[in-house]
Amino acid sequence: MRRLLRLPSTYIAWPMLVACAVTAAIYDLPAGYGDGLVSLALGATGSLIADAFGTDRLPAWAGAVAVDYAGTREGFVALALAMGVLGFCLLDVTLFPVALIHDPSLYATMEGGHEHIRRIADMCWILPVVGMLCTHHRPLRYALILAGFAFPILVVDRNRLFAAVIGLAMVTMFRRDPKRPLPWRSMLVLGLAGATAFSLLGILRSGSVDTVDLPFGKVYRAAPAGIQWLLLYISAGPYNFASMMAKGFQNADILLAQMVPGAGAAATVLLPLDASNVNVGSEFMPFLVAWGPGGALAAMAVLYALMCWSVRRFTRSHSLFALLVFLRMAYVCVMAPFAPQAFIWMNFGFLGLCLVLQVVAAWLPSRARAEPHDLTLTH
Repeated sequence: MRRLLRLPSTYIAWPMLVACAVTAAIYDLPAGYGDGLVSLALGATGSLIADAFGTDRLPAWAGAVAVDYAGTREGFVALALAMGVLGFCLLDVTLFPVALIHDPSLYATMEGGHEHIRRIADMCWILPVVGMLCTHHRPLRYALILAGFAFPILVVDRNRLFAAVIGLAMVTMFRRDPKRPLPWRSMLVLGLAGATAFSLLGILRSGSVDTVDLPFGKVYRAAPAGIQWLLLYISAGPYNFASMMAKGFQNADILLAQMVPGAGAAATVLLPLDASNVNVGSEFMPFLVAWGPGGALAAMAVLYALMCWSVRRFTRSHSLFALLVFLRMAYVCVMAPFAPQAFIWMNFGFLGLCLVLQVVAAWLPSRARAEPHDLTLTH
């Protein structure tokens, strides 16, 4: 398992292959839809083959996060960023209705400047990571971890909740003494808690799965409602990708809208979806409808290249901000079967912010503990 986690392709290939397998298992797919699933599976397999010949790997498991960032210049800058993000989270829940308390359908309502505050608050997933790595003060650490999970639940944002879960889980594993087994029990509890919260938020946010009219098979229909939401979340992206490919639909406006701020809303484009209330289509559907299957495969290759770049930067520098870049790329790759997370302007903005903050931290005056030192796994 540890060897697999060191490979860039692990974060792209296996989630996509699992999503395609789940899609094939729970739907009675219409004629021609299988071609889309095969295309996604071939692209995922291509990253596995590329890794077999490539050399990009995370550091050997002597603790990929083998430094103590607390008290360092990067730790100080990261804590300042976390405090800023936390402040915007508080503004969000103070100035605007809290979706979980008032009305879960308000989760997508962004008016009166709400969208600008939410763009900063959306970085709440870094709070548990910064809390774990950048402070020895237990109350502050626990407060950041709690805020990183509480805010997505309050605003009914399953995406940020998953990002926080994955970030905290990966940091916990990376800090583990290589001579000790991975903390499977803790990871299982964290995963079950995240899955349960996701299912409940899905029911609150979108109502019953009975409102989704898709050709589900017997396996799906026999599952409990909470499990049905998870299966739908996993499979909806590949299903809609296969649907658009089978229908030959093309419209480049969707890709333009997600890549260029202010270019227009993708929701205004009339997509010939099989179910209008399930409008996700994997990271690569916008490239499919813009440039065809070749464009989708090219986007998958670029995503793999970006993942390798993030691994290379962290391996060479062990910078905290290189770690945040890696965690972000790992998350968007894991989420690639569901919806666009990587090729959106906000993601590129976050990557750019991390690059700038790494430079800012390097310019700060040195202190007695200005440079990271070996992490003691006992504190």
